[in-house]
Amino acid sequence: MKIDLSGKTALVTGSTTGIGFAIAQGLAGTGAEVIVNGRKPAAVAEAVERIGQAVPGAALRAAVADVSTAAGCDELATAVPDVDILVNNVGIFEMKDFFDIPDEDWARFFEVNVMSGVRLSRAYMKGMLARNWGRVVFISSESGLNIPVEMVHYGFTKTAQISIARGLAKLTRGTGVTVNSVLPGPTMTDGVKEFLREMAQESGRSIDETATEFVRTHRPTSIIARMATPEEVANMVVYAVSPQAAATNGVALRVDGGVVDTIA
Repeated sequence: MKIDLSGKTALVTGSTTGIGFAIAQGLAGTGAEVIVNGRKPAAVAEAVERIGQAVPGAALRAAVADVSTAAGCDELATAVPDVDILVNNVGIFEMKDFFDIPDEDWARFFEVNVMSGVRLSRAYMKGMLARNWGRVVFISSESGLNIPVEMVHYGFTKTAQISIARGLAKLTRGTGVTVNSVLPGPTMTDGVKEFLREMAQESGRSIDETATEFVRTHRPTSIIARMATPEEVANMVVYAVSPQAAATNGVALRVDGGVVDTIA
C-alpha cells in the first residue's frame, strides 16, 4: 500500500518534537505540504530543517503559535486559513498525586490538551465539509481508557479527546471527511526521556532499563513490554489521514502495545 497525499495540506500541532515531529515527518514523506507548529520560532525552524534533511524536497511551512490559548488558535487559523488534514497533537503531561493537583493545573491541562483541538477543529472542519474531503485526528492516549492514578488530570483530558472526536465524526455523516482519535501507549518521546533520566539517575540504571521497568511497573498489561517509538505511533496517524482510511471514522485507534486489556 502506497500512501500518497500529494496536493494535501496537513497541520500538526506541537510538531517540533516527539510524536508530533514524527507525524510531521511521516506526512512529509507522503508528499503532503506539512505545516510545522510550535510556540518558539527557533524550535519550529529547527524542526523544519530536520524534516527537510530527512525528506529531501519536502514541502514545509512554519507556523509559530501557542495553541493552548484562544488567541493563539485564532492567530494560527488566520495565518493558515485552510487545511485538508488537522492533527491535534499538542499536549502536556506530568505525574502528580491527585491531592496535590490544584485547580490551576486542571484548567491548564484542559486548555492545552482539549481546547486546542476543539478550537482548531471548529476553525478548519467547515472548510473540509464544504470541500467534501478532510481528516481530523486527535492524539489521545490509552490513559483515556485506563485512567492513571498517578496523573488523573492528564487521563481525564485524554478521555475528553476521544469523546470529542466521536462527536465530531457524527457531523461528517455521508461526506468524505473523517474524524478519529489515536491512542498511543507509553512512548519514548523527548519529554519522557527527560522524565526517565531523573529516575535513571536515582536508580543507577540506564534510560532504556528504566523505561522497561516503568512499563512493567505502571503498565503491566503491556503485551510488547516496552515503550513504543514516536515513529510507530506516527505510522498509524499517517494511515488514518490517508485516502485508504476512508471507511475509518469515529473510532479510537490504539497504538498502545496491548496495554488496554480488551478484545475490542
